Amino acid sequence: MAIKIAVIGTGYVGISTCVGLSDFGNIVVGFDIDDNKIKRLSSGDPVIYENGMEYYLKKNLETGRLSFTSDFKVALKDAEVVFLAVGTPEREDGSADLSQIKSALDAIAEIIDRPLVIVTKSTVPAGTNRWINDYMSSKVDENLFEVVSNPEFLREGKAIHDFFHPDRVVIGTKDGKENPIMRDIYRSLYLIETPFIWCNWETAELIKYASNAFLATKITFINQMANLAEEMGADIHKIAKAMGMDGRISSKFLHPGPGYGGSCFPKDTKALAKTGRKVGVVMSLIEEVISSNETQKERMIEKAKRLLENNISDKKVAVLGLAFKAETDDIRESPAITIVKGFLKEGVKISAHDPKAVENFKKLFPYVEYYDNAYDACKNANLVIICTEWNDYRNLDLDEISRNVKEKKILDLRNVLDPESAIKKGFVYEGVGRKGVNL
Repeated sequence: MAIKIAVIGTGYVGISTCVGLSDFGNIVVGFDIDDNKIKRLSSGDPVIYENGMEYYLKKNLETGRLSFTSDFKVALKDAEVVFLAVGTPEREDGSADLSQIKSALDAIAEIIDRPLVIVTKSTVPAGTNRWINDYMSSKVDENLFEVVSNPEFLREGKAIHDFFHPDRVVIGTKDGKENPIMRDIYRSLYLIETPFIWCNWETAELIKYASNAFLATKITFINQMANLAEEMGADIHKIAKAMGMDGRISSKFLHPGPGYGGSCFPKDTKALAKTGRKVGVVMSLIEEVISSNETQKERMIEKAKRLLENNISDKKVAVLGLAFKAETDDIRESPAITIVKGFLKEGVKISAHDPKAVENFKKLFPYVEYYDNAYDACKNANLVIICTEWNDYRNLDLDEISRNVKEKKILDLRNVLDPESAIKKGFVYEGVGRKGVNL
């Protein structure tokens, strides 16, 4: 029997949850206060760029299992379960802002008149679901609701795949025991023997933060090793490959670059460190990861200045890649932001290209020159910087680039090009963790 679900919030996580749960056979209504977004979603426009999202959105709209509304009462009408997928942005002190969670709870409390399972999909600090339970208990009869923590583990660019083929599903309840309705919602995943972790609220919350913090730590570690490799004349890619062959380490997230970005790692590491300080637990490793990641971004600017021989006045830099990673249009905490902002402050002219993220980047930097293809962006550039690992940049025609640029200099922050090929074409080439040929 199909379960009737309301999803509050239609951001990245909310949209993914809507299309995924409806494709599992549930009846899903997505809610958002943004009328324009609701209209676009209802017409089959996924609003964000995510591989496969448009297909599953249109498919489930057509079946009638999925719909969207900006009327909260309509969203919760007949709902048995409500998923909270609202934003929990970072405050100035690094803590998570839970005001959108509180607003959603207030709205639920006003109209709840039958038992409802409240599922927290948003990333929230440890202790939040217990606070949700206490807060709702102060407003309505405890028998009217049950609180469940169900953190998401979606990779931007691969969210659809991750929703249908997760490594694990984590579900936290008050007593840590299985919840029948949650089991029914995810029955499709039980059929393919997906591992389920049933635990209490705090454990579920910390699983999410610990996972993201560990991955951020791996990225920071390999970046520090890359910086050392540069100075020692070593090749970080061969180092990472050899490390990854050790089953205890694995090769995932051992990719050097300009530092991590996105909506999760920066925010979640800061929130975890803040939680540690709040309860008196030293999180020195996480604090260093946060600091080192910012230093890595700044280091990329210094590398670029060095390639320009520290004479950057009246220079033009072409930035290829604006999204924080490939296969997404998300620019949140993108290293390209730090690099572009740093150069603009010093009067450097910036031209830019990205396959998907230009419109989002324009909102921050409207006066940057944007181009529809990478080659036009490189015209008359004194330096070309590759900031995002789009496949479009792996096969750049270096002869074409050579004809367009003013100076043949490339700073490859994702190591997507072959150094020897670039050098043979007459370019001064520098990557991250490797300086040139015969490494």
